[in-house]
Formats: sequence, C-alpha cells, structure tokens
Amino acid sequence: MPDRPLSLRALNRATLARQLLLARERTPLLRALERVAGLQAQLARPPFIGLWSRVDGFRRDGLKKLVASRAVVRGPLMRTTLHLVSAADFLRLRGPLQPALDGALRIVSDRLAGVELPRVTAAARALFEGEPRTFDELRPLLAARFPGVDPRAIGYAVRTQLPLVQVPSDDAWAFHGSGRFTLAEVWLGEPVPDERSPEALIVRYLAAFGPATAADVQAWSGLGRLDGALAAVRPKLRSFRDGDGRELLDLPRAPLPPEDTPAPVRFLPEWDNLLLAHADRRRVVADAHRKALVTKNLQVPPTFLVDGFAAGRWRIAGSGKRAKLELQPFAPLPRRTRDALEEEGERLVGFVVDDEDAAPARARRS
Repeated sequence: MPDRPLSLRALNRATLARQLLLARERTPLLRALERVAGLQAQLARPPFIGLWSRVDGFRRDGLKKLVASRAVVRGPLMRTTLHLVSAADFLRLRGPLQPALDGALRIVSDRLAGVELPRVTAAARALFEGEPRTFDELRPLLAARFPGVDPRAIGYAVRTQLPLVQVPSDDAWAFHGSGRFTLAEVWLGEPVPDERSPEALIVRYLAAFGPATAADVQAWSGLGRLDGALAAVRPKLRSFRDGDGRELLDLPRAPLPPEDTPAPVRFLPEWDNLLLAHADRRRVVADAHRKALVTKNLQVPPTFLVDGFAAGRWRIAGSGKRAKLELQPFAPLPRRTRDALEEEGERLVGFVVDDEDAAPARARRS
C-alpha cells in the first residue's frame, strides 16, 4: 500500500498536538515534561514559560518542587545543550546520547591535542564527588593538575564525558546562572545506565515530534548514522510521505489531528524545541522567517505562534508594574489576531513578573 502523503499543515498540527500546543492540557507536570521529551534550558526561565504555554493551571512553584525533590533535573543532553527533563528521562536518554556528546568534542579537538582525556575525566569525577562545583571553580583546579592545557577546552570535555546535573538554587526560576554541577549518580542515588542503543530514543522522539524523517531525529539528538537503529524499529512504525516525497516515520497510534484543526496563539520561550527539533523546520517556521529566529550570536529568541506557525518575536520590557510585552511580528497582523496576542500576552506578563498589576501587552508592528 503506498505511503499516505501528509501536507505541511498536517505535519504542523501533528507536531503541535504532541507538544501540547493545540490546547493546554490538565496533566501532571512530570507527565507533561516527558510527553514533550524535555525542554531546552540554556537559561533557567524558558522551561517555565514553555510549560506555562502547554499545561493548564501551571504554577511556577509546582515545577520548583519537582526540581527540589530531584524528580526533575537540568543537565547536558540533546545537542550537548542543557535540558530540563524528568530524572527518569535523564537516566534513559543520557547513555544513548553519549556518541553525540563524544562527537561534540571536535569543536575543541585542536585545543586538546596530546591530552589524555580519561585522566582529565577521572580527575574531574573525583572533584565532583567531593562536592558540587561551578565550572568556574572546576577549571582552575583541573588546570593546576594538567598545566599547559586550555582550561575552557578541558571544561567543555568534562561537560560531554561525565553525566552531570545542575544543583538547584533558591532563585526565582530554580537555578542560578552560574550554578553548581554534580554527578547525576550522586544526585539521583543510582548509576546512569551505559546503554548506548538509540532505538528507545528514536521512539521517544517520534512520540514528541513525529511524523519525522531520519534527518529530523539526527537534528534533534545530535546523533548520526541512525540507519541501523531505524531499521530495527521500522517494523513497529508507520510510514508517510511529505510534500517533497521524503519518507516520514511515526508511531502507530500517535495523534494526527485534521489539518484544519484550530491552533490558538501561543508564546514560546528562547530555544524552544518546537523550533529546533527538525532538520526541515518548515512545519513550524516559514523559510522566509528562519533568519529572523536565529541571531548573529546563535541565540534563538522568544517567539509567538499564529495559526500554528512562528509569526514574530516577543520580549518583556521593564519590570514589576511597569513590565509590558512587546511584539515584533514578521508581517502585519489582523486586528483579531493582535487582540488574541495581547490577551494571551497580558497573562504571560503576569506569570513572568508574578504581578497581577503588570501592564497589558501592546503589539508593535514590524
């Protein structure tokens, strides 16, 4: 039977449904975090906003309690970037992602020439076993033991070779900007499995971001050469084709809403995985707008969705009662859409500044 074709809008709606962005869902926070396969957390605040846009009745303290109880952790995972995930997901995903973390060392390989990396890793492990440390504290200690070696390069190497999680703080968003890290096995009280097989990782990805191509899985995870793993799980999957004729793989019972399903306006934080989890991002970002979503220093700014697609950038200006949301649409917005964004934006400002008297949002035309 020929593979069923899926339009761009059908892919958009499927992805939004799995990312809890077609409608806020009343679901336990831990379950929500696992359903979306974690949230990128280069900064501390974005995952809170990401969950606010996805979970009905989300409260900041709810997530902070999960972090404090060690049910949720923050550490380097997909694409070697910090992610906020359930502790169970960290233990499940960290081993299969190790080849991608190993591959990330190429960006500092010339600065690690002649370095015996196992010795560096062993020394760092002993230091983290002694007490949690920031990387600013770790680097000089390693530099003293390995003179002549680039401290930042060995710090980056440690980040990729050891399963680390950040120790939470009393800050408003649960983590300090220059936070302390410790070994995941110490923090969670159990060893991180050394299972490297990526099959389970592929299934988790498709549940959160499918239907998708093999290249999409690789873009999200940072892994390469997944042909063998995909062949192993293929009998359990269904197959589609996109508008360019490429094969899309998916789980048999994963949601596929009709392409005309309404999609409400939504605000996404910096580096939201919805915008980063596919090699072909047209399902959420038009080609004409991609450059506007990556700054010169490779930052991915906060974004808002209209009809399921990235339609502009946003930021909160000011603080407290003077805080207000500024919108930078990619194109002029209809009045009805601006009204919906301002209404949703006023709630967002209230959530972020935790002040019911925060100024209402005001859309600024591009």
